[in-house]
Amino acid sequence: MFYAILAYHEEEIVESWTKEEDSALMEELLEVNQRLIGDKTMGPCARLGPTREAATLRGKGEGFITDGPFAETKEQLLGFYVVERPSLDAAIDVARQLRRANPTATYEVRPVMLYRQGATLSDGEVQS
Repeated sequence: MFYAILAYHEEEIVESWTKEEDSALMEELLEVNQRLIGDKTMGPCARLGPTREAATLRGKGEGFITDGPFAETKEQLLGFYVVERPSLDAAIDVARQLRRANPTATYEVRPVMLYRQGATLSDGEVQS
């Protein structure tokens, strides 16, 4: 089963970090990534851009665009990981590893159902 691990944090705090602080944190997170890659359980992951550059499409028909993220919350969705684990508990263990590297972030773990035939996994295998 695939699980999305959504990383939340307050953008103002993240943006206040020096380049050195941000790089040190990213190094720790990349150590977790490398372990998951070695286990062949790492799917796509990304660090999202700032919410001030985001737009939301909502409404019927063609809909309408509003500035900013979907939800007004204290924390913003800053990135995500997709991991392949046998259970929710195993995916939560990965989120705990990420949290040890970034203890001020919040991580949400949700199952992912791939619904598009032909979507490729990290190793090039095709999901059907």
